[in-house]
Parts: sequence; structure tokens; C-alpha cells
Amino acid sequence: MNRSTTVSTATIVALSLALFTGCSSTPAATGGTGAGPKDAPAATQEAPEQEEAPAPIDLDGEWKQVNSKDANSYQWATIKGDTIVIDWVNDAEDMKATYWVGTVEEPAPGSDPFTWESTRDTSESGLLASTDDTKKFTVTDGILTYELSAMDVTMTVEMEKQ
Repeated sequence: MNRSTTVSTATIVALSLALFTGCSSTPAATGGTGAGPKDAPAATQEAPEQEEAPAPIDLDGEWKQVNSKDANSYQWATIKGDTIVIDWVNDAEDMKATYWVGTVEEPAPGSDPFTWESTRDTSESGLLASTDDTKKFTVTDGILTYELSAMDVTMTVEMEKQ
């Protein structure tokens, strides 16, 4: 090898060592003395990770039925604050009719599943509206469910937030 190749190789090796050992050295700000790794403690203990408190379920927004047998006919819910409004939707006939208007309770942080009993707003009525005084709603893993009864048929509606 000639002298310039030896100097270039030595420079590359020195820079590589500086980069790799610089990543693992103890900075002076953490109480290190700048001494090499042999002077460092054998094991370091990291502070245990703090678990973040689970966020409450955010119910506000638009929800669409995901288990309808007809893609053009489904239920659509709007939750805003302490009110839920559920409509029958028929896209083929460009029709919408109220099924439920009721109360919503605010979920506590970490409450998944979350269940509440909604009280119907009796001022809202219609041909396709539920006549139940109360209705139980549950949210589990982002799915809103409730029992729907109409024309002697009962089913569980499943909705996802849009």
C-alpha cells in the first residue's frame, strides 16, 4: 500500500470508531466523567415507563350501520354532546326517517366496553320511530351496538364511526 491509501484507510477507520463509540459513551451531563466504558457502571437501570391513562371513548360524530343486509338501506347515527339521533336511510329512494332521538352519557376514561341507557326524547316521533322509552347502547372496540325492533323483527345493529 502506498502512503495516501494508508492515510485514507486510517482516516475512515478513525471516523467510524468515533461515530460508533460516540453513540455509546456516557455524556458528561448525566454524571459521566468522560472516562471510557470500562469505568462505567456494569448495569444501568432505566426508570420504569409511565403508563398513560386511557383516553375516554369519543362518541361525538357520525356512525354508520355495518351489518345491514342491503348496502342502500341502513341506519345512520349522529352523536353530539348528550344527544344521539338515529335515522333510517334508504339511498335507493333518497329517503331518511327518524328512528331514535335520545340521551347519551359521557364515558369515563378507560371504559371499553362502555354501556349507557338512552332515554327517548318523546317530542320526536314518526312513522318509523321507536316507541321504546329507553334503549341500551354499548361501544366495544369502536363498534356501537343496540337492539332494533321493528315489524316483529329484532336484530342487533352494529355501527362504526365514520
